[in-house]
Amino acid sequence: MNQQPPPQHLRIVPSVFTIEHLPEAEPPPGDEWVVLVRAPEGLTVVRAAPCSADPDEAWIGFYGGATAHDLAVPGMLAAVLKPLADAAIPVFVASTFHADLVLVPARSRDQAVTALRNAGHRVEDQPS
Repeated sequence: MNQQPPPQHLRIVPSVFTIEHLPEAEPPPGDEWVVLVRAPEGLTVVRAAPCSADPDEAWIGFYGGATAHDLAVPGMLAAVLKPLADAAIPVFVASTFHADLVLVPARSRDQAVTALRNAGHRVEDQPS
């Protein structure tokens, strides 16, 4: 039986993020980072974007913590990614034990909110 995951309750986190690739695979100084992923080609870092950051490099995050789920529940991430893919919105994903942080380019904020709501998800939007 192919069961669809339930609609999710997503909130837009208040921070604006930047995504960086550090080929030397050394953690950045300080603790302002949100996500660190080490891979053979280097380290990917997600952190709050500085005020001076290029707006074209800014990302916003949708977090599904209000619809926390067990790791065994299939399709939860796909249910969020499919409407964004159908709307041609790029994503970067970081998953936690209970939920997923789905980043989209800040310039795609309104389009992403519309796509997710049209797919049946509840989105708590913060003012820009």
